Amino acid sequence: MSINDIFNRLLILRSPNIGPVRYGNLIKKYGSVENVVSVLKPSESIRNAVLYELDLASKLNINYICDEDEIYPSLLRSVTGHPPIISVRGNVETLLKQTVSIVGTRHATAAGMNFTFDIAKAFAEHSYAVVSGLAMGTDSAAHRGALKCLGNSQTIAVVAGGVDYIWPLENEGLYWEIVERGLIVSEMPVGFTPVAANFVMRNRWIAGISQKLILGEADLNSGSMKTAMFAYETNRKIWAIPSHPSDSRAIGPNSLIKSGVAKICTGISDFFETEKNTVGKKKNDKKNDLDNSLLDALGTIPVSESVLSEIVKKTISEIKSELVILELQGLVRKVDGGYVRI
Repeated sequence: MSINDIFNRLLILRSPNIGPVRYGNLIKKYGSVENVVSVLKPSESIRNAVLYELDLASKLNINYICDEDEIYPSLLRSVTGHPPIISVRGNVETLLKQTVSIVGTRHATAAGMNFTFDIAKAFAEHSYAVVSGLAMGTDSAAHRGALKCLGNSQTIAVVAGGVDYIWPLENEGLYWEIVERGLIVSEMPVGFTPVAANFVMRNRWIAGISQKLILGEADLNSGSMKTAMFAYETNRKIWAIPSHPSDSRAIGPNSLIKSGVAKICTGISDFFETEKNTVGKKKNDKKNDLDNSLLDALGTIPVSESVLSEIVKKTISEIKSELVILELQGLVRKVDGGYVRI
């Protein structure tokens, strides 16, 4: 698409009181972008603002993609009121990959983040681009897990501000790694500082850009739950990672599982048949020469060796030796507070 066409489209979108829906209605009514611009007669200040934005985007290697472009995400295009133009920074070819969206609380537990990291890494290894929102906690774990996989085009960060606006600042390093090996995406102007309402729209596009959405730990009224509901409204497939019911961060995913809105996510085996799964099945058939009661005692909440000793009625020395074997088999992991089951 020519720079002049992008300029005209931005003139419409940057005009007062024009959002994606009205933008589409105007083009439908007047027949073309050029006709809409001639009717609106954008002011000199709007024209200058768009010229400044385009100049800044050029200097920062930021590109614009229109919903008429072939590379525009087809799933997002199918959502009513989708962004007519998105700006992107990084590897544009990331948009060509199949995607999975992973979201959850900023205040995730260590176990929750580790689980999310592993899920994201496995999806990236299966040629998916992992989509999330660049927030702390679950989002960061999803992006980092995908980036753990070798190669480029592994993850997409949908942000609420301009694609050049880094937030939160704690994720500046992660932001630049995504620019280098993935893609930053936004519908907002370059240089734009987001407000609360922009995060709601950001969540909608995270849900809309993928056919699959995985919800990690999330409070009932959180932005992540809103993302899951956007996914539900647009007929996306939803999985939720269960957690201990006494933790408020488990209420969101547990409620979706209970209501039938989401399938329960217990690990990457819910999505792919892997060599590790096959080996695991064979080991389970042989009982692993271990008492399965130890593995059964573990879940997503860390359990200490002393507590495990009481549960399975074995000495801590016996527990430690069996945990080492299970860890080598990839069935458990040591985290802060004890061990969790993978």
